[in-house]
Amino acid sequence: MKLNRERFDVSDLVTVITGAGQGLGREYALAFAAEGAIPVLAEINQQNLENVRSEIEAAGGKCLAVPTDVADPESTANLAEQTLDAFGRIDALVNNAAIFASIPQRPFDEIPVEEWNQVMQVNITGSYLCARAVAPAMRKARAGRIINVSSGTVPQGVPGFMHYVTSKSAIIGMTRVLARELSDFDINVNTLMPGYTTTEVDHASMNDDLHDFIQNKRLVKRAGTPDDLVGALMFLASPASSFVSGQTIAVCGGEVMI
Repeated sequence: MKLNRERFDVSDLVTVITGAGQGLGREYALAFAAEGAIPVLAEINQQNLENVRSEIEAAGGKCLAVPTDVADPESTANLAEQTLDAFGRIDALVNNAAIFASIPQRPFDEIPVEEWNQVMQVNITGSYLCARAVAPAMRKARAGRIINVSSGTVPQGVPGFMHYVTSKSAIIGMTRVLARELSDFDINVNTLMPGYTTTEVDHASMNDDLHDFIQNKRLVKRAGTPDDLVGALMFLASPASSFVSGQTIAVCGGEVMI
């Protein structure tokens, strides 16, 4: 059987990417635009948002930039409304926005309650609100992809980040429920589970010793890069994943096996 490469094509897919102003979100947006998709950049930091929009347009790509607070129901509703006004459809949602890099590693009973609440509000409630915002358009079209982003810290139970690990554990449960509730509308919902991945963003708790420890645990003993994740993400957004739903795909060099 000859491989139908068109099934892996993401060109013209209107793809909402949250947290698109830096780190992995930025890399996802640049990669999708380079493949001819139309990324919708959802980002709370206005300057970062404009920087990524400019990068995409300078490279000849097309995108829409929408200032978005994923933890705010009105803001996520506006994100969906602006996307539909511009393109008439929402083909995919990548729930990437999360708080992680800025939080220090510390025992669970030393985490300030305010920090716990903020992590939960952005990481899990934000993903829920964005899925809720795009679902009506996807139901109407009877097509769509929702890709939630978890973390390799979940199966490892990494200490010192209980709020982050808890929020990313909840992502997997949310994916499974959404996949069942939306299946009758031909909307596939899956989870991407990255390992630690090097980007331009500095991490509050990362140092050379920890970086080497993570790398040496992997079957593929090297640092993870955004390019390692893009293939799996595009597969989940593409027609090629039409028979995949409710699943968690770990892309971490074999650091975890699920």
